[in-house]
Amino acid sequence: MRITVVGAGVVGLAAALELSERGAEVKIVERSSRLGESACSWCAGGMLAPSCEGESAPAEVVELGKLALDWWARRVPGVVRNGTLVVAAQRDIGEIERFAARTQLHERVDEARIGALEPDLAGRFRKGLFFPEEGHLDPRSALISLKDRLVERAVTISFGVDGAADSSHTGVVLDCRGFSARDELGELRGVRGEMMILRTKEISLARPVRFLHPRIPLYVVPRGDDLFMVGATMIESAARGPVTARSAIELLSAAYALHPAFGEAEIVEMRADVRPAFPDNLPRFVRRGATTYLNGFYRHGFLLSPAFAQQAAAMILGDAGGQNENHRQRRRA
Repeated sequence: MRITVVGAGVVGLAAALELSERGAEVKIVERSSRLGESACSWCAGGMLAPSCEGESAPAEVVELGKLALDWWARRVPGVVRNGTLVVAAQRDIGEIERFAARTQLHERVDEARIGALEPDLAGRFRKGLFFPEEGHLDPRSALISLKDRLVERAVTISFGVDGAADSSHTGVVLDCRGFSARDELGELRGVRGEMMILRTKEISLARPVRFLHPRIPLYVVPRGDDLFMVGATMIESAARGPVTARSAIELLSAAYALHPAFGEAEIVEMRADVRPAFPDNLPRFVRRGATTYLNGFYRHGFLLSPAFAQQAAAMILGDAGGQNENHRQRRRA
């Protein structure tokens, strides 16, 4: 069965790999000239943290996200299973209770336990939550690994090709273009996210740390080589462009509050992009003729793409199996 996947972000690559692993003949077309040039996946935090996401996300995100760690670990190197640590300043300690009430599968940790988990945070926080079953990955390395794995499976990836404008596709089309598909998906809205990558040798973290704050909760994800990804912003806007001064100040201030060493860190990169989201903040399939749209991953691209890649493969190949069986029955008749 021939399938064209439009879009080489995390959703498109994951779906293409799942389809290829199940025997489909797959090709990928991507409008950008290279991997990560315009995909918001390139700016992701890479946290595989379904329990933590339950603080604000629907229950479906928590349940479907539980598949992510094993799926990624089987396909790309560098998946880390060290859990997630959640902390708050003493004046915001009520945020810990609120977070605990909305999530599951966590351990309450005191000052000593926080120091044991993250020695560089010793003595800075009195209470926190530890989610031992969670993990993380480097999104950029993971995307490159997915691409390489697809090439090894003889999946062609064509960059600089506008798949949405190409009417020559044969077979089934799976459109995974994210916010670029907004003209075809009227309910799709943009949610702007901004991130920084900092470099410092003055602090070491073994796992993602979420720093709770009533106004701008922050997450810091270690990337190796003294690099840390800092992010959190969710702005209801479809405006692309550089990180704003306000967001830069807020992110840096929160990082400094987590640990003063971030005040002397080198700013390696600042970047913003637009996440695609439907009104309920859940992904969905939209079928129109031979094209199936898979979109609306909001802030959960790496967490939910495995589950939806499996669903896409089952749906598309199941439909093909049903059509082939009907054809065989007609011939026997």
